[in-house]
Amino acid sequence: MDSVSSSGVCAAFIASDSSTKPENDDGGNYEMFTRKFVFRPELFDVTKPYITPAVHKECQQSNEKEDLMNGVKKEISISIIGKKRKRCVVFNQGELDAMEYHTKIRELILDGSLQLIQEGLKSGFLYPLFEKQDKGSKPITLPLDTCNLSELCEMAKHLPSLNEMEHQTLQLVEEDTSVTEQDLFLRVVENNSSFTKVITLMGQKYLLPPKSSFLLSDISCMQPLLNYRKTFDVIVIDPPWQNKSVKRSNRYSYLSPLQIKQIPIPKLAAPNCLLVTWVTNRQKHLRFIKEELYPSWSVEVVAEWHWVKITNSGEFVFPLDSPHKKPYEGLILGRVQEKTALPLRNADVNVLPIPDHKLIVSVPCTLHSHKPPLAEVLKDYIKPDGEYLELFARNLQPGWTSWGNEVLKFQHVDYFIALESGS
Repeated sequence: MDSVSSSGVCAAFIASDSSTKPENDDGGNYEMFTRKFVFRPELFDVTKPYITPAVHKECQQSNEKEDLMNGVKKEISISIIGKKRKRCVVFNQGELDAMEYHTKIRELILDGSLQLIQEGLKSGFLYPLFEKQDKGSKPITLPLDTCNLSELCEMAKHLPSLNEMEHQTLQLVEEDTSVTEQDLFLRVVENNSSFTKVITLMGQKYLLPPKSSFLLSDISCMQPLLNYRKTFDVIVIDPPWQNKSVKRSNRYSYLSPLQIKQIPIPKLAAPNCLLVTWVTNRQKHLRFIKEELYPSWSVEVVAEWHWVKITNSGEFVFPLDSPHKKPYEGLILGRVQEKTALPLRNADVNVLPIPDHKLIVSVPCTLHSHKPPLAEVLKDYIKPDGEYLELFARNLQPGWTSWGNEVLKFQHVDYFIALESGS
């Protein structure tokens, strides 16, 4: 599975699988054919910003009032000009913290993104809006919630436990394999071949990239991953952070900070493991990672990166200075600090030091919570031939182990288109 990328950011995925022709009448050798599947390009068809800057014309004014505790309390209010009325919104402390953070990184985001966008326009990865107008494209038909994977995890908890199988992995051999819910829930599933394989789960087909493995379970059933007897050199985490929109909706579950801290990172991490955590722009979450979560795992923060989301023509998907939603998200990178000196894998291999405030600029997938895969972006800062793990994953990557209660979600065959076969 390779990535079609610009500025080091993946925009589509390519997978291949193998098949053979029957043996020739004269007893000749088998012929190998490959078939390629490409993540549907229309899922990256973001031609216009989600919100135009005109919606967010604002006039800011500051005033100070006395505070009984601190003597002075700074209150920033914003007047939003509408067609029929004018209202004043007073920001809470969390919003004030977010504004202060945005002020610190604004120029970095703006200047760095502009350079990458210009390169994207030169290379043809991005295109001026007038060159490719929206010609009334048909609505994208996406697969339904397929097997309701998260519900499947709940159901599998009540299946009879087979203790003798809990320490085993399921290695796929056939090209098209049907698996049961119990097979998936009790064991890590591996595709050790050099080709993508197809599994059928409850009548639905999913693509498994080469050299990939996964565990489908929720946070209460991670033991098969611990029984996998592997430690990982890179761990990427995309926690389901709690926020107002998630709390109002019953569609998505979230974890509390305490639940996130209980993830057994110390048992999964190899010495000097690189930990990468996706985080929203909510300063409460950012502080939690730096001041509580990473210290509890003996992880030292080494860098903070930013994913900037743009349209196909290079515009920010949200106005950069929007007080509500920003066109960027954060990644906090840290290294596991070992208390005892343990031998490192590939200790003789030199890697580049991790830079701070690196920008990843890409056109986002239109699918909810679909993050760009980081393998290509991280390759200069990690040792080759290591073990890599993604937690709370919704798709698979070649060479990686993935875990989550929707880990196969974006591997459904309907998210891909098949290219012509060739020998």
